Amino acid sequence: MKKKIFTGVAVVAILFLLALPKLNLFSSEKSAPGNVGGSTTSQAKLPVEAMIMAPERLDNKLIITGSVLPNESLEIKSEVAGKISGIFFREGKNVSKGDLLIEINDDELDAQLVKQKYNLKLNEDNEFRQRKLLEKDAISQEEYDNALNRLNTTSADIKLLEAQLAKTKIRAPFNGTIGLRFVSEGAFINSNTIIATLYNLSPAKIEFAVPGRYSTQVKAGKKIFFTIENDSRVLEGEVYAIEPQIDANTRTLKVRALADNTGNILLPGQFVRVELILQTVENALLVPSEAIVPELNGHKVFLAKSGVATEAKVEIGLRTDRNVEVISGLAKGDTIITTGILQMRNGLGVTVTKIK
Repeated sequence: MKKKIFTGVAVVAILFLLALPKLNLFSSEKSAPGNVGGSTTSQAKLPVEAMIMAPERLDNKLIITGSVLPNESLEIKSEVAGKISGIFFREGKNVSKGDLLIEINDDELDAQLVKQKYNLKLNEDNEFRQRKLLEKDAISQEEYDNALNRLNTTSADIKLLEAQLAKTKIRAPFNGTIGLRFVSEGAFINSNTIIATLYNLSPAKIEFAVPGRYSTQVKAGKKIFFTIENDSRVLEGEVYAIEPQIDANTRTLKVRALADNTGNILLPGQFVRVELILQTVENALLVPSEAIVPELNGHKVFLAKSGVATEAKVEIGLRTDRNVEVISGLAKGDTIITTGILQMRNGLGVTVTKIK
């Protein structure tokens, strides 16, 4: 019986010794392979993306909407009332300065002019005879003055009739394209009747308004770039005039620019999207907006240095739709962390997976 007990104890002791290495009863907590709080995890680094600072050109742009205006335009009207005796233009065609457009019946004025020209001849002869008699003291000075007055009056009447006759012939005041006409030959018109509209389309004027706070940055000679509806081309113009006051209701400043209109692709009333460059910085350091961290007393970014995130205070300047200009706090060649900003803190280990 004792032998059986001794054999059982021996078997248990052997089994215990065999299982002892797997139990790891003497290993420390730090070296345990399954220990979650071990140093292996604590040394894991946050994967981030970054970009290296390099100076580049920065255009401070203002994007606004505007409209196209003709270089010159007017509604063609008559200064005198009368019946149209002739129309000498075609709708939608170009005309030159001085071209005859409309003629109004002038028979009555023409007859009066012929009459006054006969009177002029008579009064010239009478003045000549009276002057010769005055030289011989055959008449008084008053008689000669009356003859001279009749001559001068007749000359003035002729000039008046010639001016009235000129008003019956409507001529183009400038080169341009004439629009649709609203009258026909034989129609009676007066000074309120619109005959047609004349446009000079080249160059075209681009009118737009900028917020009043930019008034000191908008000057004549600045370039603009603009696009029109249903056309992908970027067109160019130059500011030539600025309204000398800010509109009290809208707090905007009205600006006009000239743009070449070869081919007449710009039509009056057309909607345009204008890009005005207010300021250009040649060597600017630009940082993505998401990399800037606002603080109570300014802004900061995180730099990647030797695998560690390092905080850097910065002063910002101009903003674009995607980037922010950094005026101070960064230098050329610095590596800026651009992702994982919410988890970032000073001294955190990082691994740069992608560099822009």
